[in-house]
Amino acid sequence: MDPGLDRVRGVLEITTIIRDALDLPVLAGCWVRGEVTNYTHASSGHRYFSLSEVRGGKSAVIGAVMFRGSARALAFEPASGMDVIAYGHVGLYEPQGKYQFYVEDMRLAGEGEKHLLVERWKRDLGAEGLFAAARKREIPPFPRRVAVVTSPSGAVLHDIENVLSRRYPVEILLSPTAVQGETAHLEIAEAIRRADGLADVLIVARGGGSFEDLFPFNRPEVVRAIAACTTPVISAVGHEVDVTLADLAADLRAPTPSAAAELAAPDRAELRAGLGKDRQRLQDAALGKVDRCRADLDALSLRFRPERLRRRVEEGRQQIADLEERMRRGYEVRTGRERLVLSGLAARLAASDPLAPVRRGYVLVRRDREVVRSVEGIAAGDRLDLRFADGTCTVITERVRHDRDV
Repeated sequence: MDPGLDRVRGVLEITTIIRDALDLPVLAGCWVRGEVTNYTHASSGHRYFSLSEVRGGKSAVIGAVMFRGSARALAFEPASGMDVIAYGHVGLYEPQGKYQFYVEDMRLAGEGEKHLLVERWKRDLGAEGLFAAARKREIPPFPRRVAVVTSPSGAVLHDIENVLSRRYPVEILLSPTAVQGETAHLEIAEAIRRADGLADVLIVARGGGSFEDLFPFNRPEVVRAIAACTTPVISAVGHEVDVTLADLAADLRAPTPSAAAELAAPDRAELRAGLGKDRQRLQDAALGKVDRCRADLDALSLRFRPERLRRRVEEGRQQIADLEERMRRGYEVRTGRERLVLSGLAARLAASDPLAPVRRGYVLVRRDREVVRSVEGIAAGDRLDLRFADGTCTVITERVRHDRDV
């Protein structure tokens, strides 16, 4: 028996092995360049074709399919013989036992290379933070001057001038530049730097065009010039569906140049309407205040009618009279008590007055400023001070006689 027959593999097993072998990261999402051959646009909307390449005497071909969901986004109609760049993944179509390329995006080769370049620039510039939302600035609400970076001969400048003159007349400063061509990106960057700081807002604008026409606005020189601006920037490049790297770097993106002019300045008609509404609100508030004050006055006039006021005054007078009477009675009682107390105090003071006896004819005797209360404290020859009711005199004692000696 043939030794190889002891391990026979089924078709499904082999297919599974091939499918797994094709499950490589490099084949899961890649760009492939080749010539379109055998192109078929099916009635279902799917596109079937092959991508072939001949190089160095060798040739290769790979089957490809682009389903209608992806094909709707094609910017051109493919045809056999076209040199294209296609993005997708390689997979195995098991019912037919063949591998093929499942295309999700496809571009003409020359344009496709530029698309790849823009994707790389977008990744690198994004890593520098030039597209970060945190660095976006507000557009000033009431600008006095608007700078415009665009071609002086195109319709873009005319559209912007018309919109601004109609909405909110401001001074327009043109920083002229070419907007397409091999060196357009250098001129655009220089025009941006030239206008920076000379206006309140800066519009970078260009009319619609192909990807190739708008390519200068994807260049890093233009993106860095916008990001470095001290003046807030509105980008209006191409139509609404066109998005360039300049749009991502600007503080605000407008779908068209006319829309950029509308975003750069307010509408004076809307401002007037807003002022009218504010005036009406203030007037309504003032009239409402007057009405409330009038109502308050009417209420007060009812509360203070003459008869009511007279009655309240009479009630107040009566209350004052009652209070006055109570105070008078309390004062008399309190005053009577105070006269009795004062009389007692006066009697006590009179009794303790040392000069009272003197005023009745008695004499107060002092020796050396001490009161002499008995003759035992006096000796012949002592100098004595006699206090009378109306004055004093000094005497010399000649003789002392005590009552016990009598």
